[in-house]
Amino acid sequence: MGARPDRDAWAALEREVIACRLCPRLVAYREEVARRKRLLYRDWEYWGRPVPGFGDPRARLWVVGLAPAAHGANRTGRIFTGDASGDWLFRALHRAGFANQPTSERPGDGLRLRDCYVSAPVRCAPPGNRPLPEEFANCRPYLERELRLLRRLEVVVTLGRVSTEVMLRLFRDLGHPVPRHVEFRHGEAHELGPGLPRLVTSYHPSRQNTQTGKLSEAMFDQVFALARELLSVETEPAAGGAVPGEAV
Repeated sequence: MGARPDRDAWAALEREVIACRLCPRLVAYREEVARRKRLLYRDWEYWGRPVPGFGDPRARLWVVGLAPAAHGANRTGRIFTGDASGDWLFRALHRAGFANQPTSERPGDGLRLRDCYVSAPVRCAPPGNRPLPEEFANCRPYLERELRLLRRLEVVVTLGRVSTEVMLRLFRDLGHPVPRHVEFRHGEAHELGPGLPRLVTSYHPSRQNTQTGKLSEAMFDQVFALARELLSVETEPAAGGAVPGEAV
């Protein structure tokens, strides 16, 4: 009896995210990128709208990035899809057993996440990949609703220092006594308090980190191996229901 309301709530959230025009700077930028395109993708019809989350609505693992890439998710319409960061992320999720395939090219390519949901604090591609404080604030209700809908959540993996700070602030603002100081270190697990998911912090798989060697694939694999270890034992991943991030 409880599954239908959750599916309706996920579908409503996705519709609201896609229709959002709260941030004039982001609206102008995402649409300008979609008009101009990149020469490599000149035959694409860019998405050019806010990007909803994607994955298993009954996930115990939530991966939180930063924002869609201008020629990645802003082009394809699916978070972390169509850019190098997404290539790294979905390969790692596949190796850890959270994805059925290692590639993510476009919606409808067969990718399914198992026991994992992926989203970001900002839903539109920002200029210079740097959202402004008011843009984080405008997107905050979407992040909070995802948190409430992920009823089986046990572990949150944050990709980068900024997403870590955003999630800690979200928990504090919701009244949870999260420790005032949580040191950001790659591959570390943090206890946030009774009733809260455990937090695993990771470097973001951006080109700045991967091409300089700050983040290796082995280091990234360790993050999701740790997340897997922290999840309570379950023989079969959750299945069934609509998948957020796909067409509704």
